[in-house]
Amino acid sequence: MSGLKYHDMLSTLCPMHIVFGPDGQILSAGPTARKVCPDGLLDRHFLDVFEIKRPREISSLETLRGSTGGRLNLRFRKPPHRQLKGVLTEGPEDGQMTVNLSFGISVVDAVQEYDLTAADFAPTDLTVEMLYLVEAKSAAMDASRQLNERLQAARVAAEEQALTDTLTGLKNRRAMDQHLAAMIQLREPFALMHADLDYFKAVNDTLGHAAGDFVLQQVSEIMTGETRRVDVVSRVGGDEFVILVTLSKVAERILEKLKQPMIFAGEICRISGSIGIVLASDYRNPSPDQLLGDADAALYAAKHEGRGRYVFCTPEIRGALQQDALGVQM
Repeated sequence: MSGLKYHDMLSTLCPMHIVFGPDGQILSAGPTARKVCPDGLLDRHFLDVFEIKRPREISSLETLRGSTGGRLNLRFRKPPHRQLKGVLTEGPEDGQMTVNLSFGISVVDAVQEYDLTAADFAPTDLTVEMLYLVEAKSAAMDASRQLNERLQAARVAAEEQALTDTLTGLKNRRAMDQHLAAMIQLREPFALMHADLDYFKAVNDTLGHAAGDFVLQQVSEIMTGETRRVDVVSRVGGDEFVILVTLSKVAERILEKLKQPMIFAGEICRISGSIGIVLASDYRNPSPDQLLGDADAALYAAKHEGRGRYVFCTPEIRGALQQDALGVQM
């Protein structure tokens, strides 16, 4: 067999082979070997291109020749110092040596680094099938990850929707109960404001429910605009709102904004607001029902005092609420 035909055969069966002569100069190399060594292989000394890591005693061409038939662990001398496996045989001609190389367990990284395809491996090389399996596994994992992300996003959206008032976009009663219970458990100082719109029924009765919905949406914008991101604004009833904040100055800003006329279809909607406030710091072990009940009592006191104002729940208001409860029981 001529040398050219032998080289073609080696390139087909062993695309990562390298042939070097008696002096160590590389005479020929397979297509994949040339592809992974862009600096070139021909006419270079084998040991200038590769560093033998195993066996350790190999440090010269003579000792390398003595390892015929044995396994080699080697790497490129230039970065990125890709690790390789190899086996050394004699031939194809007298004094020549042939090394067949492989990437071993680093084949996946090598495929990405050198942009290798199935054509860069021998047709019978199981590496090709392994690469297909790796690619299939990667695609399956990617599809699973995307599905999990979509499911997670859908779950978060569903939970958010379940805690949101659809008309105003504020938190609903369920969300407010959760936040209130959490803030009580953390024992951090906060204020609970229970707000109710004055004259809202008149807007609904005279201008219709569309005007009422418009007013509620405007009110929600006012309340979110006058509170901070860390505060919780919720719509808990038709025209009732509960706000969890740390400072009562928010109530002043909200009431001032509520007094400003709202224009709907050319008509003026005039409302104001009344707010009852309780401070969590006034209680030793507050419960949500107690805070909401006292805030409602303070709201009633604010309306009784003339509307358009806020009132903190005081011991007197709390005592009157208890007296009313006793009267109902009797």
